[in-house]
Amino acid sequence: MTDSSPIDANPLLETWTTPFGSPPFDRIRPEHFEPAFAQAMRTHLAEIAAIGANPEAPGFANTIEAMQRSGRDLDRIGMVFSNLVVSLGGAALEAVDVVMSPRLAQHGMKVSLDPALFARVSALHAARDDLGLDIDQRRLLDRVHLGFVRSGAALDEAGRARMTAISERLAVLHTQFGQNVLHDEKSWQLELGEADLDGLPEFLVQSAARTAAERGVMGHVVTLSRSLIEPFLTFSARRDLRQVAYQAWIARGMHDGPHDNRPLIPEILGLRRERAQLLGYASYAEYGLADTMAGTPDAVAGLLAEVWEPARRKAAAERDRLLAVAREEGFNDTLAAWDWRHYAERVRRADYALDEAEMKPYFLLENMQQAAFDTAGRLFGLAFEHRPEVPVYHPDVRAYEVTRNGEHVALFLADHHARADKRSGAWMSSYRDQERLDGAVSPIIVNNNNFAKSDPTLLSFDDGRTLFHEFGHALHGLLSQVRYPGQSGTSVRRDFVEFPSQVYEHWFSLPETLQTYARHHATGEPIPEALVTRLLAARGFNQGFGTIEYTAAALIDMELHAHPAPETIDIEAFEREFCARIGMPAEIGIRHRPAHFQHLFAGGGYAAGYYSYMWSEVLDADGFEAFKEAGDPFDPAIAARLHRVLSAGDTEDPMTLYVGFRGRPPSTTALLRSRDLVEADPGKMVTHPV
Repeated sequence: MTDSSPIDANPLLETWTTPFGSPPFDRIRPEHFEPAFAQAMRTHLAEIAAIGANPEAPGFANTIEAMQRSGRDLDRIGMVFSNLVVSLGGAALEAVDVVMSPRLAQHGMKVSLDPALFARVSALHAARDDLGLDIDQRRLLDRVHLGFVRSGAALDEAGRARMTAISERLAVLHTQFGQNVLHDEKSWQLELGEADLDGLPEFLVQSAARTAAERGVMGHVVTLSRSLIEPFLTFSARRDLRQVAYQAWIARGMHDGPHDNRPLIPEILGLRRERAQLLGYASYAEYGLADTMAGTPDAVAGLLAEVWEPARRKAAAERDRLLAVAREEGFNDTLAAWDWRHYAERVRRADYALDEAEMKPYFLLENMQQAAFDTAGRLFGLAFEHRPEVPVYHPDVRAYEVTRNGEHVALFLADHHARADKRSGAWMSSYRDQERLDGAVSPIIVNNNNFAKSDPTLLSFDDGRTLFHEFGHALHGLLSQVRYPGQSGTSVRRDFVEFPSQVYEHWFSLPETLQTYARHHATGEPIPEALVTRLLAARGFNQGFGTIEYTAAALIDMELHAHPAPETIDIEAFEREFCARIGMPAEIGIRHRPAHFQHLFAGGGYAAGYYSYMWSEVLDADGFEAFKEAGDPFDPAIAARLHRVLSAGDTEDPMTLYVGFRGRPPSTTALLRSRDLVEADPGKMVTHPV
């Protein structure tokens, strides 16, 4: 974004004449958003009032389709703003976010609780069997009605007022929580002198030097960006510095003062429970899971229990092997959480002849992106062309036109590098959703990663898998072929949304993918076949650790949202008691401690829903077995069935879509085998509990 346009010419309220109708990022400034939001909300409320006051009897076209057409400007502005806040950031946008989050929440509740609108939707829903609706229309009507009910539209006036107040307060708390985590990530750094670089490979030394230069510091700097902190914990020979870095990493959101997230968590949990009880649920966990594939907390508990004990046994064996290697190197202390990654790398070298520093030169960012593009081409017929004339919001971002058979499909934005003001992690989002209600509207999809920038930018194997994961989400948006915007792309149930991303990861680790795209950045030589063989042989390595740190986070999420009095929780005491009760290994930390668990508390999307990554992993592991059974990872018939799932959005029930793809319900057998947690009997079918 630049300062080239005067404030009285607000590009957010204009018709965009940019290539492909993309946002005019070069003209948008933070101060444009507040007046644009105000006007768009007024327009939307007028549209909603007109629908509710329509003298004609309620019909699908004059009610549901009219609602789908309403709020177009608000959606467009909101997508640009929500993406820029997390991708670009900065004090000015954060200040607007603080002001607008409660206003937008209040506006959303005015629409969701509008009595005239709800009366029309309810009348239609009561007569749904007699309306002659298509499959997508019937599902849209059902989902819209359910959305009103779950927002509190069926409550009395006092209940509706309380639901509005809860939504407004939660919006404030979610924004504050996320900004507090970002503050801690931006403000902390570990400055390294030459004597502090012991053990660090060249790629990490270069990244730390670049980060130091960006922060105006001499020498080298490690920050709390995952792309720096995890390799530092892996390679640094300085145990004292690993401890400092790890303790800073897990202490995000836990510092006394104005950026402390600990007081926010009980209030957030208490408000969520109150919302659930207003709607007749005993807990927020029951409320949240009622509209998922899982359905109930018991179903989630069953899945997590199925992996927890096998993972603990595997992690214990991994710990013993780590300690054996550590003892050989003269380490006589107790293994701590800041030691695990370091000695796991030592074990990987010893047992699999794999060295992260040896592998990383073969994983050039540009090549991995091309691998993701070409895989989508072979599976779904997509082609990607860099379009430098498309305005972008930061020089790091590259824009690509997506085509099929020469016809425009979408615009894809790739934003792969970590920045001080950018939210940590990796995610996919959209600046425009696909639909064809009143003519074809193509999507604009963005992938964000946080890879440390270097020259060249080299990825770890896990980084490459993350790139494919997020691109799988992108394909869910890019391939969408729905009529109504409310059903587009990733607008599906939370525990189904991770299936497209996780299944796409399998193509990254195919031997042919690695041998084609994993090429040495300096020589262009392909990765040696022997290295690929060792790499794939090690896929079950450290899976006890990975499963434990993830599953613990999923379990604490469920317990927090099932707590009978969450507003009374002392979050640190709760976490200690929880870890002791489940038998959490002391050498392994929870993947996300509550005070920086942004999936749960910087928004409500994954609240009582963090389990969904594993739920979807059941689907993805089982689903990729279809390609294995066919003997071809690019089998055209199976790829066409997968394309059907990705293009359908929320037009059908997700289990119906999955069974249509796979030919049967999913099984947990492939998941447990892929994580090396069982000696799976290939003849045994363990049906996924849905």
